[in-house]
Amino acid sequence: MSGSETGFEAAEEQVDRFLQVMVLERGLSPNTVSAYMTDLRQAFEEIPGMPGPDPGDLSEWVMGLSMKGMTPRTVRRKVSSLKAFFRFMTDEEGMTGDPCRYLRGPRLNADLPDHLAVSEVESLLEAVPTATPLGVRNRALLELAYGSGLRESELVTLTLDRLNLEEGFVRPVGKGSRERLVPMGEPSVDWMRRYVFEARPSLAGRGSGRIVLLSRTGRPLSRMTVWSVVKTSAMAAGLLNRVHPHTLRHSFATHLLAGGADLRVVQELLGHADIRTTEIYTSIDRTRLSAVVEKCHPRGRG
Repeated sequence: MSGSETGFEAAEEQVDRFLQVMVLERGLSPNTVSAYMTDLRQAFEEIPGMPGPDPGDLSEWVMGLSMKGMTPRTVRRKVSSLKAFFRFMTDEEGMTGDPCRYLRGPRLNADLPDHLAVSEVESLLEAVPTATPLGVRNRALLELAYGSGLRESELVTLTLDRLNLEEGFVRPVGKGSRERLVPMGEPSVDWMRRYVFEARPSLAGRGSGRIVLLSRTGRPLSRMTVWSVVKTSAMAAGLLNRVHPHTLRHSFATHLLAGGADLRVVQELLGHADIRTTEIYTSIDRTRLSAVVEKCHPRGRG
């Protein structure tokens, strides 16, 4: 019996409690529970210091799995198993510090993001009734989401001091507390001005603070409400395809590139730290161009 096996046996009660919680809270199937057990046993056997490993050893282990020829999907599953286990250890077992906090699995070949045609975006925006303060808020929200490509988290945390209606810019704070400057576009400015000066005062209350987008009770808007606004507007516009807040962000980027925008500019506008994240939108544009050639060129058919 090796030392690493002894480490797994010493933590077996904790592993059992973890799996019981997974079954009760998530309703995991027997096959999934078995996969968790297999992944954790392997981790205990191969990673030094388990169940209190050094984060560097965790990263080296993940790299080693890939070098052994495991598929990215399998490696990501193992990373997911480890992360779930250590969340349990810190939340339920009193462990100090999650060694998996910054652990990441390999990237999969990403599917192309959902995006709308320009005409579909226009239909979605026009489907919003604007006779009430909430309606004006919803239209301003959607115009800003599409016109500036903001994430839903950036929309709900946006404050009045980060909204420049005179110059037509917004300064969201994105991932990693990174701030960027994004033009709003004339429709966004018009609807946001109407919201801020006409609709927001009727919604604002004691707990509103400087948050721009408010609920009917004057509280900061929740991300769930943003999803609801997008879904409701999409249904009203007759859009049957899957539409969510990020669809508008994806559409923002796709339409910019289709119109000739430089990839680095789009990266800056989206707030991507790595340009490889932005490059997926070039795949969308290549797909669109290929479809045009296939449809319109004599040698493109078949």
